[in-house]
Amino acid sequence: MNASPISRRAFVGGALAVGLAGPAHAQGFAGLGETADGFAPVVPGKNFVFPLDHGPHPEFRIEWWYVTANLVDPAGAAHGVQWTLFRQAMRAGAPLEGWANQQIWMGHAAATRADTHRYAETFARGGVGQAGVETSPFVGWIDAWEMRGLDGFNADKVAPLKLSATGADFSYELRLDAERALVLQGDRGYSRKSDRGQASYYYSQPFFKAAGRIVIDDKPVDVTGQAWMDREWSSQPLASDQTGWDWFSLHLPNGEKLMLYRLRQKDGKSNLFGNWIEPDGRSSEIAASDNSIMPIAFTEIGGRKVPTSWRVEIPARGVKIETRPLNARSWMGTGFSYWEGPISFAGSHAGVGYLELTGY
Repeated sequence: MNASPISRRAFVGGALAVGLAGPAHAQGFAGLGETADGFAPVVPGKNFVFPLDHGPHPEFRIEWWYVTANLVDPAGAAHGVQWTLFRQAMRAGAPLEGWANQQIWMGHAAATRADTHRYAETFARGGVGQAGVETSPFVGWIDAWEMRGLDGFNADKVAPLKLSATGADFSYELRLDAERALVLQGDRGYSRKSDRGQASYYYSQPFFKAAGRIVIDDKPVDVTGQAWMDREWSSQPLASDQTGWDWFSLHLPNGEKLMLYRLRQKDGKSNLFGNWIEPDGRSSEIAASDNSIMPIAFTEIGGRKVPTSWRVEIPARGVKIETRPLNARSWMGTGFSYWEGPISFAGSHAGVGYLELTGY
């Protein structure tokens, strides 16, 4: 395992960086704007079935299982945790046996405090047992990193779960519980990425309660808090002229949840998407005309100017907030680098969440 992560959803280039893939990197951010000939299309009207859809969809080119957690220790200090498992098909077609298998897996883990940001990454080839996801009993793994269903696992809630990962200088183990069912993002799970047909299937579990332990530099600390899981798969989630995204998952004070993202284009225009999630799990799309996402402060990192504080406004929901990073230097860098870390926000509402910035 090394400690230089690639990009969260755009991990296509990671496989290239370690020589596991062929010429998959061309258009768009990390190849996600490439045409998807031979792979399954994403179309409206999918009927989601659990636990089946918790497992891999190899007929699609890419997918991920992604968890972020906003946590506090007994002294009240904030922490963040990230756990990701990605699958990428290097070419379309029926799965091949053993090392000939065309699936590449990547694991991604991070732990963040105000004074430090630690991360790790690992890769595996499909078909040889190094990584994968099984639905019954539910487990996702890569090497020793796991997201495993515990006794009483409920497929509609994807809970309870044990989440664990270890890097060179950090580790964590969390238990995730949820009282609410999963939430379909976008239009009943069909998440548009442009007006030209790019889309993904997308659902979340934003209602996790988390408890466990983080160890940094051999110093353990117990933590509790909230966590959010995203599940998404597609064959071409970006258009060729889209360069990256700014993505927010926010825990609001009265139990509401908010998912927003802005997909940026080369011509300077953006596509805005989002969902407002009620405390009981009802989810409503937020029209682009009903929200505003604007950077208000930047951080210089490695010669890049990264927008790490934002103003978010949704007038119809009475939302007017400004976000602040826990650690403005939560940069995760390699051939396709990006920023991701825990944030807090204040204004009309106060709370915590996660922010991801790609393509900078």
